[in-house]
Parts: sequence; structure tokens; C-alpha cells
Amino acid sequence: MTTDHRKLPRRRGDELTAAIFAATLAELADVGYAGLTVERVAERAKTGKASIYRRWPSRRELVLAAVYSISPEPADSVDTGTLRGDLLAVLRRSAEVLSGPAGEAMRGLLSDVLADHDPAGQLRELSRSRGRLTMEEIVRRAAERGELDATAIPPRRLEVGQAMLRQQFLFNGTPIRDEVIVEIVDTVLLPLLRN
Repeated sequence: MTTDHRKLPRRRGDELTAAIFAATLAELADVGYAGLTVERVAERAKTGKASIYRRWPSRRELVLAAVYSISPEPADSVDTGTLRGDLLAVLRRSAEVLSGPAGEAMRGLLSDVLADHDPAGQLRELSRSRGRLTMEEIVRRAAERGELDATAIPPRRLEVGQAMLRQQFLFNGTPIRDEVIVEIVDTVLLPLLRN
């Protein structure tokens, strides 16, 4: 039985946004990207569709915002005290995120945006910039510890680890085995960053 959201106490700002994101992620987990509708998200968040469409004009933008709301901030990356430990930690955390609703959203978003150039660019830029910023933070800390020379690392190398993880996710699914993450770090990232 559905409760009329208009008879509930009115939520605004961050509280409403959090409820909408939680509802979006729950819908992704339950029905996947293909089955997700703004109507069901609104019902689950106990709000009106208009409240959602005012903030996010499309389902795609709503899902992107919800997924990135749970993505770790680059500055929050774990500091293990070593470059290898930091790389393993960030890739393990990314693999964990991809194993949940965010991974389901990523698959759906990729299939949705392939025919639409601008949103594909938006998705590409969001995923690359977050990963690159996280890697910049890890490399900065490693340079401070004397593990490598950060000035000698071309920016494109900072995208390799996350790109390989996404490749693994897209073609082999989840969960991404820890042995794969260790192999990416030990045989690709560490040699690439230290040369």
C-alpha cells in the first residue's frame, strides 16, 4: 500500500537528497538499471517525481549522482604508509563499490550512453577524474615518503589502475578476485609508477 507523500512531513535539502539517493541505490540493487524508474524511486523516497526531476532532469543523471554520492572522495583514500599498500587499498575499495549497486548502475549507464555522445563524455569524465584525483593523492604521499618521484609520472599513468579494474569488471563481472587486484598492482602499477 502506497503512502501519499504529500501528507508526510516535508523534507528539503540534504535530507531529501539523501532519501532520494538511498531510494535510487535500493532500486538499483532490487531491479537493476534497466528496471529503475523515477516513479519507483519517488515512491520509495516518499517524495514526488517533480522533486526528483527538478534536481536531475533524467534517470541517467539521477543514477550518476546517486552512484557518485557513495564513491569515496580522493582525499579519503586510505594511507597505509606504503605505495603498494595504498594502491591495493584503493583498488580493493573500488572493486567493492563495483560489486554493489554502483556496479549495476555502471553497466546500465554504459549501455545507455553508448549511443549518446555527451552523456558518455560526462560518465567518462566523472569516472576518470575521481580515479585520477585519488591516484594523485596516493602518488603525492608516496613522493613525500621518498618512494618515487611524482614529477616523473605522466598524468595518463594515473588512470591505468582504475581502467584495468573497470576492464576486469566489465568483461569478467564481480566479485573481482583479490589475486587480480594484487597482480594489477605488482605487475603493472608499481613498475609503471616507479619508472
